Amino acid sequence: MELKYNHQYPSIDGLRERARKRIPRFAFEYLDGGCNEEINLAKNTSEIREIELKPCYLEDHEEPSLKTELFGHVYDAPFGIAPVGLQGLMWPGASEILAKAAFEHNIPFILSTVATASIEKVAELTEGAAWFQLYYPKEEKLRNDIIDRAAQAGMPVLVLLCDVPTFGYRAKEIKNGLAIPPKMTLSNLAQIMGCPTWAVSTLLAGTPQFKTLTPYLPKGLSLRHLGLFMNKTFSGKLNEERIKPIRDRWKGKLVLKGVASEEDAEKARQLGMDGIIVSNHGGRQLDAGQSAIKALAGIQEKYAGKLKIMMDSGLRTGPDVARALASGAEFTFMGRSFMYGVAALGKNGGDHTMSILKIQLKQVLEQLCCEKVSDLSRHIVR
Repeated sequence: MELKYNHQYPSIDGLRERARKRIPRFAFEYLDGGCNEEINLAKNTSEIREIELKPCYLEDHEEPSLKTELFGHVYDAPFGIAPVGLQGLMWPGASEILAKAAFEHNIPFILSTVATASIEKVAELTEGAAWFQLYYPKEEKLRNDIIDRAAQAGMPVLVLLCDVPTFGYRAKEIKNGLAIPPKMTLSNLAQIMGCPTWAVSTLLAGTPQFKTLTPYLPKGLSLRHLGLFMNKTFSGKLNEERIKPIRDRWKGKLVLKGVASEEDAEKARQLGMDGIIVSNHGGRQLDAGQSAIKALAGIQEKYAGKLKIMMDSGLRTGPDVARALASGAEFTFMGRSFMYGVAALGKNGGDHTMSILKIQLKQVLEQLCCEKVSDLSRHIVR
């Protein structure tokens, strides 16, 4: 497809700044923030950008291609959209906007269990091409039903989230009262009044809901009791015993997301996982941990060729993607960059962000004289 983008916002930083001004602070800080002192949030990106790439100007080379094979499908770029919860809080219909744009750009979109669009709606928009991320339910019947819905919708990949055994301590969200339901403090109401486009759009779209989970919510459940229901029903705690029946039931590709150690990578291999996503949840869970790019180094050295090794956390731009691929990731995912785009530009934000990321990444390959993304490892400065 022809790449078109809004020349007024040619960078992810520009989209982030417009998003910051366009949506209420409590919504922006939910998207943008990390846990505790946000040390790992900052390290994720800064340590990716310490990686240097070298060009080979005198080598013969053809026009670079971003096409990348993953699980039997050839995508148009080596990056996809990471799962993000409560997408509709940042912008009404964000899940649907991004899913549709991802399908048109032929890149993977991962739907979160706690996103604001249903499995069925996203499958319809993507003709079954989207992936689904499972937030582990405590009840076996509920787990099986959600998995079966994803299978019936034709989704090819199930992603198991393993890095939320407990909720991260996020001071900004606590201060903002960003809970279920959100607390409408005077400060939050003032923020909403200062963002009239967001306020009107949200009013017309209605309160964001966990659409995939709607069939399981007790009838007549008040917002006040929704948080209690979620805490009682879902647990992020995964172990070998919980993964085995999922592997037996799911006939498609199975991916473990949140891997940050060689020990977990080995268990994923033993349990028959098809791939892993090296990730620290975007710096939102463990502030004292490694950056994702550092965790990737040890994991890919031992498990390249044994598992499909992907990565998210800290990636924002096309050059960031190039650095991660050169470091051994076979595919990458981003969440915040795409959400900045939608929050900044509404329905055009998904297409715009995907276009500039493709243009940025292709320019890096052209400058390095690198024909294929799989050759980027030859260009890393060791």
